[in-house]
Order: sequence, then structure tokens, then C-alpha cells
Amino acid sequence: MNMSSRWWLVLLLGAINAKSAFAAVVDKVYHPYVLANERELEWRFTSRQNDEANVLSQRIAYGHAISDVVSLEGYLVFDRDQSDDFGLQGYQLETRWMLTEQGQYWADWGMLFEVEKEHQQDNWEATVGLLFEKEFIHTSLTLNMLMNYHWGNGISSEVEPEFRLKYRYRWIPELQPAIELYTGEDFIGLGPAFMGVHRYEGSKQLKWELGFIAGLNGDSKDHTLRFSLEWEF
Repeated sequence: MNMSSRWWLVLLLGAINAKSAFAAVVDKVYHPYVLANERELEWRFTSRQNDEANVLSQRIAYGHAISDVVSLEGYLVFDRDQSDDFGLQGYQLETRWMLTEQGQYWADWGMLFEVEKEHQQDNWEATVGLLFEKEFIHTSLTLNMLMNYHWGNGISSEVEPEFRLKYRYRWIPELQPAIELYTGEDFIGLGPAFMGVHRYEGSKQLKWELGFIAGLNGDSKDHTLRFSLEWEF
């Protein structure tokens, strides 16, 4: 095993076994790619049910590549309140940076940077992440290792690591089954996922993802349904 492989293995094991104050959030597994001149509209829906609550969340975003390797995306985050109405919960700015060209090295690498502010509250969250993808004939392995830092009024400043994994079979562009894994302190989630892309004329395409992640922490119920649509033009 060379030094690069050993370094990667250490990071992977550290992310899986790291301790954080909250369970990992089941969300999107990011790919390390940026398309030149890409523009996109995105909608995400997440429903998490456990013994304590039923949490519904939506995100609406607009993104634009500002160079061949860097893209920016802004989000409005909505959560369901006690009256079953969706209200604005926060704002998020996301940057993806493609470190290597696709197929240039043995694997493809990227970085993720996010800043989120809670609506009407001086509470913040910053995230930095390492993105990895490797193709094996007809399958792809995608890994995200993220570090989140929370601070603000009424909350404790703390660092929370997260780890996300997607192993995908590239069957046809319109339908690609996968298995996803999410980990954090006292939380391991695993389940099936599906994604696909329908291409139109030029660079226009519609992407979709659907996943059902079940918590493997014990006997208590903890599962998450996630769905997203992404229109690139």
C-alpha cells in the first residue's frame, strides 16, 4: 500500500469512527465535478421520522459555475413548524471546487465549502468537505468526508464530523441504483437509492435522486426519505 492509499485509509476510518454532538444528517452525496458554464435550479425534500419527531425539510437553490472548476449555489431552507406549515429556516451558500479533471488520475477529487445562517437567529454553521469518486467498470464509488462547525447565540460551539458514501451501478443514464451509507456519533444509516438523468438538447438535463435510509443504531425507529430534482441549463 503506497503513502497516498494509507493517508486515504486513515481519513476514512477517522471519519467513520469520529464522535459528534448530533447524528449525521441524511442529505445529498456530492460528486466532485463541475461543468463549465453550468447553471442549475435544485429542489430537495427530506422527511425524517424517529421516536422523537417527524421532521420535514425543503431546500430551493440556484447555482452557477463561475469558472471551469468552481461553482456557487445559494439555498433557501424551509422546515415544517408546529402548525404543519413550511417556514423559512435559514440561508445557505455553497461552493464546490473540482481539484482534478475527470479521469486525470486514479480517482477524482474535489472540495466542498458551505456557510449557513439560521433565519432571524444569530446561529451559524460552516462546513468543509473532501469529495472523492472512483469508477470501477460499470460502477462508481463516491465518498464525502465533512467537518461541520456550529456557533452562535444559545448554542455551544462544536465541531461535528460526517461521512457519506454512495456505491452506484451505472445501468442506464435514466436509472442508476445505488446503496448509501451515512455515519456520525451514535448514528449509522444505510439504505437503497436511485438516481437518473434525462438529457435534452444542448447542455440541458434533468437529474433526480430518491433514497430511503434506515438507522442501524438499535431498536428505535429512525428512517429518512430523501428526494431531489436538479435542472441544469
